[in-house]
Amino acid sequence: MVYRIVLAGRPNVGKSTLFNRIVGRRKALVSDTPGLTRDYREEDVNYLGLSFCLIDTAGIYELSENTLSGRMHDNSMDIITSADICLFVIDGSKGVTTGDIEFANFLRKQKIKTILVANKCEGRLNKNGFYEVYELGLGDPVAISAEHNIGIRDLFQVVEPLLAQEKKEKNIKKKKNIKIVIIGRPNAGKSTLINSLVGSKRMLTGKEAGITRDSITIEWEWRGNLINLIDTAGLRKRSKVNQYSEKLARIDALRAIQFSDVVILLLDATKPMERQDLHLADLVEEEGRAIVVAVNKYDLIEDKDTFEDTLKELRETKLSQIKLQKIIKLTALDGSGNAKLMESVFSAYEVWNKRISTGALNNWLNEVLTKHQPPAKSGRRIKLRYITQISARPPTFVIFCSYPDSVPESYKRFLVNELRVAFEFPAVAIRIHLRKGRNPFEDN
Repeated sequence: MVYRIVLAGRPNVGKSTLFNRIVGRRKALVSDTPGLTRDYREEDVNYLGLSFCLIDTAGIYELSENTLSGRMHDNSMDIITSADICLFVIDGSKGVTTGDIEFANFLRKQKIKTILVANKCEGRLNKNGFYEVYELGLGDPVAISAEHNIGIRDLFQVVEPLLAQEKKEKNIKKKKNIKIVIIGRPNAGKSTLINSLVGSKRMLTGKEAGITRDSITIEWEWRGNLINLIDTAGLRKRSKVNQYSEKLARIDALRAIQFSDVVILLLDATKPMERQDLHLADLVEEEGRAIVVAVNKYDLIEDKDTFEDTLKELRETKLSQIKLQKIIKLTALDGSGNAKLMESVFSAYEVWNKRISTGALNNWLNEVLTKHQPPAKSGRRIKLRYITQISARPPTFVIFCSYPDSVPESYKRFLVNELRVAFEFPAVAIRIHLRKGRNPFEDN
């Protein structure tokens, strides 16, 4: 877990100078010109034994307008609200402004962990300006001089306990409810698997297909993590769904997938994979959920080697979204394979929530373009200029390019596959959106 510390404040209060001081080298441009930092810069740092990601933002303005300055302001505010700790930097030599007061009010309303940093406090202090900062209601300020390397260690003596507190809170948050849905064809052993996992005969089971008619939710705890485990009715081909109650059960199961975090697709080792199994896997991908594929009744397989070859072919040719992930072999009746299944579920959940830095993504994009450029459309060269991740759950990316509508689907699939391999995204759907635009870091 990498903790994010953001530097925020008005233009020209010394945020970039402080950034360079902490990072230990000149990464951010500094000048007396206000607003020199237009986007944000981030750097992984180990400072005085503390590991974190340090982010330098553009200056906070009093008004957000439909201008470059306004967009810089909005971008900075988004970064600040997603950070773990905010270092609110003010100019200690000049005192507090209306903008400082408004921003302090914002931080308090958002309940963002904040340390007030009074920069430019070298030499004789402007005591009036320094003591004004108490009006912001953010506690004791830390007086520093980033330019002269004064007070930086004192600052991190304040940062350290906040990081420890954040770590403790995030460990607690890890124990939040994770919704795991088990799907599969009738009689694959879904209810038996749930009974095996929770250690009791919670679900009615039997040889008759279709015993489970409703999606049943069971609260369960695994290794300190709270789980909502959801059993669904077996999903048959739509053409074979005749009874009204079975149609309702199908709708109920599909709704459970939509609101899940991780979906376990349970196959029957004694039966060949059917088109319906592939349809279920595609459905999970369409909904953007993480998926783990497991094969039940593995104990009934006599020729294990041939079966392994079958699973390998299945993973590589028919279930492309899990080709980097092992198919879990288990026997629900005796619980063998359950631990590996749950470890795979939590691994998929972490990947589903994963974020990649913009810098790493654009390095990857340059390597991909060196290897394989998109095909020209009607004689026009398509330029892929810039990529960034806009969300997780599922991982979603935007690529800015010259002619987004002209990029063929085959090349989009190529990008998804390359991204999946490069950043280890097994078991999750990946979304790539193409937008017309330029690289925001190119010179104007």
